[in-house]
Amino acid sequence: MRAVIVAAAVAFLLSLLGTPLLVRILNRLKAGQPIRDELALKSNEGKRGTPGMGGLAFILATIIAYVAGHIALRGLPEAQIGQVRPTITALVVLGTFVFCGAIGFVDDYMKVIGKSSAGLSAKGKLVGQLLVGSAFGIIAMYYPSSNGQTVGSTKLSFVKDISWLDLTKVGAVVLFVLMVMFMSNAVNLADGMDGLATGASVLVVGAYAIIGYWQYQHWCADTTGYAANPNAYCYSVRDPLEVAMIAAAVAAACVGFLWSNTSPAKIFMGDAGALGLGGLMAALAMATHTHLLLPLLASLFVISLMSVVIQVISFQTRGKRVFRMSPIHYHFELGGWTEVNVVIRFWIVAAISVGIGLGFFYGEFLQNVQR
Repeated sequence: MRAVIVAAAVAFLLSLLGTPLLVRILNRLKAGQPIRDELALKSNEGKRGTPGMGGLAFILATIIAYVAGHIALRGLPEAQIGQVRPTITALVVLGTFVFCGAIGFVDDYMKVIGKSSAGLSAKGKLVGQLLVGSAFGIIAMYYPSSNGQTVGSTKLSFVKDISWLDLTKVGAVVLFVLMVMFMSNAVNLADGMDGLATGASVLVVGAYAIIGYWQYQHWCADTTGYAANPNAYCYSVRDPLEVAMIAAAVAAACVGFLWSNTSPAKIFMGDAGALGLGGLMAALAMATHTHLLLPLLASLFVISLMSVVIQVISFQTRGKRVFRMSPIHYHFELGGWTEVNVVIRFWIVAAISVGIGLGFFYGEFLQNVQR
């Protein structure tokens, strides 16, 4: 537990103190975030020139916090953590986070240099997400630990592997790529109002910190603790403490970033943050074997993406719009809600979804323990 707490505390402090510094640097460089003309809504008045690329603050804070967490791990028996040194699990989870963030950084940088909201093309983003998802999906599925266990599973999963749904390794890699692409774009689309995507991300990633730590406390590989009982119900995942530590660090870093990102925002997370967080959520779902639980935990982001899909399909097939504007948060703003109302109410929706998702996860554990 101490490693998780140390990582979270370091990430929070670095992000809280580092974000204002990043704001000053970006302002000096005149790296303001361009606003698309079609989004010239009331909520966006006065936002032109606000710096983007804020995702750099919590991505860097997470990496440093991960190192600090590993220093705190030194006193634990190796049997309880798998291994003290950084793991393949961390490589996959952090790697997906960082490299998806790098794609977003390229997009943000192009917007600043070109003084335009165009940035990297949609095709360029998708190709980048495809490459990142494929690379880390292959590592997750084809690089086993000493006991032959991989980070990902060939089984499709909800709160645990579903034994009769075998995807094969190739299928599992393809699924991961689709998850990375879906979630990266879903978080990116939700990042349209001050604090909206950041606050919702805190809830989703925080849920994975809880899931990862619970799996660590009931880990099949822990031969010195809970799983020493042959009748114990345990989780056959790889390096769950690593997952909990990274997720806690990211959630805490986002809380620190939220201090500067709430309305009126002094900085936006930009595509660097949004694409990175989306990729991270996909990696956390794979590492915890909860593929099908992710759409429930992250339902707010799913709704944002699907509102755009529905709007486009409806307009192209019927010539009519379903929403006043998409993503859906703009629909409610045009309906008379203030930006703050939209953000807080959407946070409530995200919190309810996360609560239901964790309820399913814990309920499955109780059901099996009571047998």
